Amino acid sequence: MHLTDNQRGALYMTASMAGFAVEDVFVKAAAHTLPLGQVLLTIGLVGMLVFAAMAARQGEPLLPPAFLSRPMLIRCGFEITGRLFYGLAITLTALSTTSAILQATPLVVVAGAALVFGERVSPQRWLAVLVGFAGVLVILRPGSDFSTLSLLAVVGLLGFAGRDLATRAAPKGLSNRQLGALGFAMLAAAGAILLIVTGGARMPSGLDLAHLAGGVVFGMSGYHALTYAMRTGEVGAVTPFRYTRLIFAMVLAMVLFGERPDLATWIGAGLVVGSGLFALTRK
Repeated sequence: MHLTDNQRGALYMTASMAGFAVEDVFVKAAAHTLPLGQVLLTIGLVGMLVFAAMAARQGEPLLPPAFLSRPMLIRCGFEITGRLFYGLAITLTALSTTSAILQATPLVVVAGAALVFGERVSPQRWLAVLVGFAGVLVILRPGSDFSTLSLLAVVGLLGFAGRDLATRAAPKGLSNRQLGALGFAMLAAAGAILLIVTGGARMPSGLDLAHLAGGVVFGMSGYHALTYAMRTGEVGAVTPFRYTRLIFAMVLAMVLFGERPDLATWIGAGLVVGSGLFALTRK
């Protein structure tokens, strides 16, 4: 069966979200006994080396001049921001809540695609963006139940949205392997920054190494699929499939960590996901 670019992009995005959801589980587990900075630094360095080896095997330069282009430098800045603050969010707050907030990323990308790339976004899609943002506010619940730690996830989602938009603008000559190596280098940079601030690095145990290995494998798989997704099909059609991450994350959080999202989280997540699905069906 022949698939369109949008359909292929949607499949890549769904696979990417599954990979990232499992990676989050391993990162959260590893951060129970290791400093988060050490976890991010280790996963980033290993992922960078593996992607670099894959690129070298294909005869691709490890430091192409395009890495210094403006879109790539902007991408790196957003990558570090997203990785750093989202890592803090999944470690310090409930995985289910953080994942629900992250689901606003596609709406930010849709809005950014219109503002940055000039993609046509109908009034219905703009309405969906506003409803989605309202859903985030329901999850954050400003007032007596508001936790400032929830803002870590908000900053993280802004970083990831900027990264995805910058990936779209990345020079076409760069391969997914080169982009993967750079992306994991930025994860390592985020981890190094955090580790310098917090300190406390220590020798990992056998279980810690297993958690780190799981984070590397699933993180690399998710990143590889994400890069394919953002370079295949229309941004506005592909990015709403990020919402599948919420399904994976909620199930994993409840089964593995015993989390029970409250009513406000479910309502907010429903608004965010519903608005995203609406945006997907509208031009």
